[in-house]
Amino acid sequence: MKYTATVLCFVGILFLLLSPVVTQSAEKRLTVLTTTFPLYQFTRNITRGVAGVTVELMIPAQTGCPHDYFLTPQDMRKLSRADVLVVNGLGLEDFLSGPIQKAGPGLRVIDSSAGIEEVISYKETDFDASDKHDHHPEGREQQFEQHALNHTLNPHLFASPRMAALLVNNIGRAMARLDSSHAAQYAANTRQYGRQLGELDRAFADLGKRLKNNRIVTQHGVFDYLARDMGLQVVAVVQAHAGQQPSAAEILHITRIIKNRHAGAVFTEPQYPEAVGAAIARETALPVARLDPVASGPQQAPLDYYEQVMQQNYLTLEQTLGSN
Repeated sequence: MKYTATVLCFVGILFLLLSPVVTQSAEKRLTVLTTTFPLYQFTRNITRGVAGVTVELMIPAQTGCPHDYFLTPQDMRKLSRADVLVVNGLGLEDFLSGPIQKAGPGLRVIDSSAGIEEVISYKETDFDASDKHDHHPEGREQQFEQHALNHTLNPHLFASPRMAALLVNNIGRAMARLDSSHAAQYAANTRQYGRQLGELDRAFADLGKRLKNNRIVTQHGVFDYLARDMGLQVVAVVQAHAGQQPSAAEILHITRIIKNRHAGAVFTEPQYPEAVGAAIARETALPVARLDPVASGPQQAPLDYYEQVMQQNYLTLEQTLGSN
């Protein structure tokens, strides 16, 4: 009897030691691939603490807006092993139009911009709120293809905390549907992160009312949403086409607009060379400063990296344009 009791006790201890391993190995694994750095940060916050979920970034963290990006073999390998693909939509990921059709049938695409209204067209120069573009949430894979064909929509929603919160809400709801066993945790994370972004949005909106000069010049259209949500006016853009430097005639035209509209400052971005923007600032005797749309970041960014950068943008705007 003593021998039997000892054996049973040993077996019981062994079971307790091994049971966590068995549970962990049986946990469903889900690989979520995000196309861009801001989506990577948003999705990491949404999936924070959810067991079995791995979030990966497709393009290098320092790439910035992938307007002219070309997929590498490594990117294709990431795509082939992903269960879920989170995209920005609105034509930002044109490089995925072909490969996404060749991905495995099990791949689920989350178009984070689907269903979001108040999308800005590049033709909108005065941020007319009456010119809205409605997108319908059904058929996300098909909608992504439609967005990729429409080059007139500004895809940089992530650079505005208010619009970023809408992206986060879309991603969170989609993840809860795709991984229903963790729906409550996705919902809680989405609400919490949405509140943080909401606080940032309110701070920027309040600042916009207090600035001494609300007319700005930007590097390219990445801050159009933030400007609209703050009540700022983008009177000129240094690069009408991302990655393409303006000609001498275009620079002359920009300087004339800046002087006529009495802009308060020229803002460059860390993702683009600042030489042209700095030259325009000198020509027009305007201060020049750097705003970061968080289109890129460090490889091992903390979860609150977006908020940190946006808080610095807040200070930069306040210090450069002055406030009452």
